[in-house]
Order: sequence, then C-alpha cells, then structure tokens
Amino acid sequence: MSQAGANPWERQFVNLGRIMQFLRDEDSINNLLTATLDYLRDNFDYKLIWIGLYDQENHRLTGKGGTTPAGEIKFLKDRFALNAGDLLDQVILQRRPVPIADLRQEKRSGEWQKIAQKFDIQGTLLWPIYHRDRSFGVVLLGSTLWNLNPRNDERARLSVVLGALGSTLSRLDAEWHYHNAKRPDEPLLRILAKTRNIPNLTERLEEIVQETHSFVMPNHTSIYWFEREHQYFWRRVVNRQPGLKSKQLVDNTAVVTVQSAPGLYQALSKDQIIMVVDAKSTTKSEINNRVMEQLGAVSIIIAPIFSQSELLGFLSVEGDEPRLWTDDERNFVLGAAQLAAITAPLEEMEVTMDRIASDQILTAGIARAIYSNNDWQLALDQAAEQLCQRLRLERFWVATYDPDNEVFRIDFQYHPKNRRPIPNLLPSLATVDFQMIEQSPDAATVENLDHDFKFLSWRTSLLALDVQSLIVSSTSMGKPLEAVLAVAHEAPRTWARPEREMVQAVAQQIGLIVHQNELQRLSDERQKVYQSVQFGLVALQQANSLDKLHHTATQLIAQVTQSPLAVLVAWLPGRQGGQIASIFSSRDEYQLTVNETLIVIEEDPLVQWATQSEGILPLSIHDLPEQTRSWLNAPALGHLMVLALRTTPDHQPTGMILVADHVGRRWVDRQLQAFNMLTNQLAWSRRHLILVENLKYNRQELERLNWYKHRRLEDIYRTVSSGVQRLLEADSRSNGVGGINNATLQGSLKQLQVSLSSLPQIIRKEQWRLRPNYETAPLAGMLKRALERVDSLVKQRQIWSQVHNQANVVVGGDIAKMEMILNELLLFACERSEVGGRIDLWCRQIDEKLLELSITDYGVVDAALLQELHQGRVIDLLSPSLLDQPPGLHLAICQNLMLEAGGDLSLYQLEDNRILSRLILPLSNS
Repeated sequence: MSQAGANPWERQFVNLGRIMQFLRDEDSINNLLTATLDYLRDNFDYKLIWIGLYDQENHRLTGKGGTTPAGEIKFLKDRFALNAGDLLDQVILQRRPVPIADLRQEKRSGEWQKIAQKFDIQGTLLWPIYHRDRSFGVVLLGSTLWNLNPRNDERARLSVVLGALGSTLSRLDAEWHYHNAKRPDEPLLRILAKTRNIPNLTERLEEIVQETHSFVMPNHTSIYWFEREHQYFWRRVVNRQPGLKSKQLVDNTAVVTVQSAPGLYQALSKDQIIMVVDAKSTTKSEINNRVMEQLGAVSIIIAPIFSQSELLGFLSVEGDEPRLWTDDERNFVLGAAQLAAITAPLEEMEVTMDRIASDQILTAGIARAIYSNNDWQLALDQAAEQLCQRLRLERFWVATYDPDNEVFRIDFQYHPKNRRPIPNLLPSLATVDFQMIEQSPDAATVENLDHDFKFLSWRTSLLALDVQSLIVSSTSMGKPLEAVLAVAHEAPRTWARPEREMVQAVAQQIGLIVHQNELQRLSDERQKVYQSVQFGLVALQQANSLDKLHHTATQLIAQVTQSPLAVLVAWLPGRQGGQIASIFSSRDEYQLTVNETLIVIEEDPLVQWATQSEGILPLSIHDLPEQTRSWLNAPALGHLMVLALRTTPDHQPTGMILVADHVGRRWVDRQLQAFNMLTNQLAWSRRHLILVENLKYNRQELERLNWYKHRRLEDIYRTVSSGVQRLLEADSRSNGVGGINNATLQGSLKQLQVSLSSLPQIIRKEQWRLRPNYETAPLAGMLKRALERVDSLVKQRQIWSQVHNQANVVVGGDIAKMEMILNELLLFACERSEVGGRIDLWCRQIDEKLLELSITDYGVVDAALLQELHQGRVIDLLSPSLLDQPPGLHLAICQNLMLEAGGDLSLYQLEDNRILSRLILPLSNS
C-alpha cells in the first residue's frame, strides 16, 4: 500500500490540490462543473449533490447536473425560478451557506422538498458559488441523516473549492463580455472614414443611419431635420433594409411639429438625449404617446444634432417592441448624432459664405444709411426696412431705457401700415430679463411667446399686437443698458444664429445713434433744469416781499420737480405757531381744503420731522399722522418729500416746503438737487427780506420819533422863550416902580406850565417809538396855535396869511402829532414862499368824519419830490431819494403818520403854479 493510500488526510490534500489546479487552468464551464461534481462525489459522503448556475437577467437557477440515490435524473437539469423568501433566493442574495435540518419538512425549498421526500433526504447544506459581490450559482449537498452539520475541515475544503470555482466563473464571464461586447469606436471610425469622401450631405447622413442601424439593430433608424421658420421636424433619412416589414417602411415626409411636441423640442434645445424603454409605461415629460405614435415606435433613443449652439435635428433609433437600451447603444447613438452635427456644416459652408457676404453688404448698407443721413429717423426707417425684408419680419422697434421712471420709451418703430403701433411706453423688465439683455454676449430670443417665460412684463402688450416670436438685443453690449433693438414675427419661429448675429450687429450700429441721442437728451434735460434753477434763483433773489417770495418759490419748486403740489409752511424763530404761507397746485385732485392756515408747529409731527432732518425727507401718505393729514388733505396725495428752510447751522429753521405726487412717484437726482438749491435760496431770501423789513421798520420808527421830538422841542423852546421874554420885558417896565405885577407873573408861569405839560408823555412813553394818544381839539384852536408857531417866520418874510371858511368842528386823534404835522406844512410853505408872499388856509368838511384842510402858496417845489411823495419811495434802498433827507424826509414822515391816524397828506402843483398841501383830518365822533 502506498503512503497516500495509507493516510486519508494526505489523500484529501492531494485531491484538493488537483481540483484547485484544474479550476485555475480550465476555460470550459462544463468541464469545470463536471470536475467539481466529481470532486464532491468522491470526497464527501452526500447522497444528493446538485449544482445550479444563476441567470441574473431572468433571476433563476439553471441545473447543470449532479447525483441522487437513483443516479442522475432529468430533474437536475431543470430551471428553478427564484421567488422572494425562498431559501435558494436567500443564498443567492446573501451569499452565505444555509444549513437545513430536514429538507423534507422545509417548505421554502420549493420543488426540492418533493425530491427530498422521494429519496429520504434530511440534513442539507446550500452553499453559494460567488466571487466578490456577484453570485454565480448554488451547490446543494443532501444527506439521509437529520440535521447534518459538516466538520470544520469539510467546510474549509468546500469554501476553498467553491470559492475557486466562483473566481474562475467570474474570469470566464468577464472574458466573454469582453469578446462579445459591442464596441462603438470601430463603427464610429468607419463613419468618419466613409463620410470624409462623400460630398453630399444626404449621402453622409444615410451612411450614418446605416452604421447606426447595424450597430444598434433596432427596427428602423431615422434622421429628422429641423425647419426653423415653420417650427417642425421632417424625416430626411430613414434606413430601408431589404426584408423589413411593411410597417417599418415609414413615409420619408413624416413631420413632427414643435407645437405637438414642445417637451421634445425643449429637451433637444438643451442638448439632452431621450430614451424610452416602453411607450405604454413611460412617464417622461419630454415625449408623449402621441409623438411616439407619430414616430411609429414603442421604444426609442433620440439624440440631438447640435452644431454651434444651434439645433439642426435629431437621430433616432426606434423599436416596435419594448427594449432595454444599453449604455453602449446610448453612447453610440449620441456619438453618431455628433458626427452628423460635424459633417452637416460642410455642405452648408458655401451657402453660409454667400449668406455672410450678403449680410455684410446689408449691414454695410445700413451703416452707411445711419452715418450718412443727418435725419436719424429716416436712417432708422431705411435700416428697419432692409432688415425686415432680409429676415422676413413684421416689426422693428428701438426702445430707450429710462432709469429714472423705470420704463422703456419707444423712440422708433417700423411695422406694416395695417398693423397697430406698439405703445409709446413699455414697462421695465424683470431683473432676470434685464440682466440677461445687459450681460449676455448674445441677443435674447423668444421662439413662442405663449410658452416662453422671458419678457413677461411685455407679453400682454405684444400678444395684443399678434407678436409671437422676437429677438431683443442691447445696443451697448458689455455696458450698462441704454436701449434695445427688437424685431418680431407674428408666428412662432426658431431664430438661427446668423439671424441673431445680424440683429445684434445692426443693434450695435444703431447704438451709436441712440447713445448720441441719449447724451443729447440728458444734456438738454440738464440744461433745462439748470436754466430753470438759474431762473428760479434770480426770481427768488428779485422778490421784494414775503408774499411774492412765497408764491414764486412754491410755483418754481413745483415746476422744477415736476410735482403737482407744493406747500410752504413758514414761521419765525422764537414765536409760537406758524402758517401755511403758500400753496401751488396744478391739478384739481391735489387741491388742499384748508379752513385754518395757522399751524401749531410745536405739535405737528411733520414739522418736527422736517426740522430734525438734515436733508430731504421722503415720506408716504401712510407715514403721516392724522394731525398732519387734517391740513395736508389732497385726495390724490401718495408720496412726498419735505425740506426745512435752513441757512447756517447757527440759524434756526424758518419754515419747511414740501412737494407731493401720486403713489410710487420717484424724483430723480437732478430734481432733488434743484429742489435743494431752490429751497436753500428761498431760506436765505426769506431771511434777508425779514431782516430788511425789520431794519426798515426800526429806521422808520426812529426817524419818526426823532422828527416828532425835534419839532416838539422846538415848540417848547419857542413857548418857553416867549414866556421868559415877556417876564424880562415886564421886569424892565416895572423896574423901580414896585416890581412885576402878580397877575402878569402868574399868567406867564401858567403859559410855561402848559408848554411843558406834554414832556412827560414824550419822556416816559415815547422813548424809542411813537405811541398813539387819542385826544380832541377844536379846529379853530389848532389853526390858531399853528399860526402862532410860524408867526415869527411869517413876520420875518412879510408873508400875508388868511384862513378861509373856518368850520366849527372838533378834530379827534393824536392832536399833538397832528399839530406838528400842520406846523411842518406851514413851515415848508413859508420857507419856499418869496418875501411878501401869500399863504391861504382853506377849510372844507368832506363829511361827518373827515375835514379837508388845504394850504396854498406861490412857492416852488421840486417836481421830483412831489412825484415821490405821490408814488412812494423807490424799491431799491441804495438808490438816492429825495425822501431820505429834509424836507422830503419830514414830509414822508408826516404822510405816514396821517395815514396811521386815519387821515391823509398830499402835495400838488395847481394849474396856476400854486402849491397845494392837502391835509385830511379825522373828526371827533362826539
């Protein structure tokens, strides 16, 4: 006996080594399985041995033979479907051995339970054949013993042998797939080699279809070409191999419209490939059952033919039955479509060159028309006509973007005479559309306005004009948007790249005109605003009264800001309350209903907001409280801006001005600047006028006070001097006779007391300004005292004087001042009269309230003085005036005082050259 026969363990290792060597070297699957069965039969004590290989595609096991107690039976070569929950399915999926205590009782074993019952098989072991993560089959080992549990060495040998079998099966499967897999590179290279020498595009496409059909082996293969203008695909090439069924011989004129297949068109436009396994169960939105019926297919692969970002058509492989397409087939169809896209431009190159030459001529002609014609409207009309004829368009328009109002203004449009024009204003675009036009290097296109979401803000207006497709291009590519050129067609249309490029080229040419016109328009608007502001500044500076200043300011500011309402609220610092100084409204719906012009500025929120803000304060009507809206109550009021009247930081505001308009109104920068400048000038002009008025008033008051006090002092001096003179004369007469008579002394002292009685009124109450004091006095007494005051001058100049028609009336008012005025007139009359002249005083009662006292003389008065007294002082305070110095100054003061007293004073030159001093005195009511 040999050593191997004497030692069973050594024999087991020798057999294991032999089978492992065989499994590594053998390339026949049948030999591998036979050798494995022999090894299991010879080295293990199992009554039932079976090997089944896994069919992954159909998910089942195919028997490859084995042994039973009755020998090899036909059952061992059957196919066994794997169902969820079965033990065989569990072994395949989990790739782990499964022991069975009694196969006869195991219902999850399927048909094997019957075999076990037939041959009394109990303990069974199911062992998977696998490599890495892929299962290749199952080995079933059964025994007549219950709950058979293999020893560890048996498990180790089973694991080694069946693991080696799985590895070899994996290697053979990979080799088989490698040798039998379709290789798309070789037929694609053949396509390149053949089409290189074929001059005709149709023949090149037929070659591509033939190779594609041979590789994929569908029922039929087609190429559809795209007609842009009319929006449909037509079958240009279809393979017609002999022996095809009649239903496969589809008509070469088959058409698929974009309208009937919008999803398909959108997917192809995005360069997407489409695959359908079964049209009956597909849920793809790109292609529906109706399109599949048009194409005559149940399963299909569609690859776009795309050249230079332009859809030319698509390549389709179509099956009459459901089919699971492989990645190789998908990639080949995609590659063939790309080869078709590469070869397609070759035939069209000459046509394209001719078209480019024609387009260049057209573009050059448009450029010459634009630059050689001074009338840019006529130039655009010629350019629009040529472009519309070339591209078969119905509409052409140029729209300038107005960023201030966020609208597009139609500057030019061209359309057939029987078409309605586009509205003069188009709304602004959505942000995404605006950025697309401004930033995209290409013109934007819309192929069907009903289904495209571009230019939604224009859709309603354009659809109302039957516009369906359009091209929109910026006139300033790569720069901020100034204007757009748009061309439109009244039917859905796909725009070719040359068409887009031509429109873009014309847009750039027109852009130069638009830019120049836009610069001119902005310059004109700025010049207009500048002139308005300049005119406004001059007008505000020339206003010589607050009322005129307020009215001028509100009107100018409303005009320069183009606002229908302007309101000025004014006040003085340190004083309570303010008032609505001026309202300017250009439309009825912006009229204010104001019952009370006074405003409590300390309590009004709008006034407080304005004074607390440093600059312009924009507000909405909804921001205003009810207190402010009670006076700011225009019905159409929406938005407003408010600005306080400020001069320097050291000065307090003296008012506020506001302008208002409808809801959503936006004022542009130039309007805001003009508003700021005019308001600033208004503040300074108002402050200047107030200061000037105060200074003029104070000067006038001081001049009046000075005149009055001076005349009263003169009168007091005259009276006291006269009394003292009488005392001295009386003293000299009584010298040595016994002294001055007591009655004479008392009379003189009483006269002095009467003369000094008015001094307390002047000293205490009229220190810095005159105070009115109502008194009554008979006219006769007033005239007597007046003549007494000028008696010395009358005697000195030998003037004859007489009072005529003296009335017995009582004068009421400030008698002291009236007497000084009468004295001033008499003095002036005496001074201008010649020596030996004559002065007459005429009295005439006008009515119960007024008396006319006229003084006539034959003196000479400057005619200019009479004119200024009649018309008033000139407005320019720096101009010389006869009223700035006596006697004009004194006469003007007297005239002013008489007006305040309710009377009047005027000087005239009569026809006989006499001077008439006419004084109207108020009479006492009692």
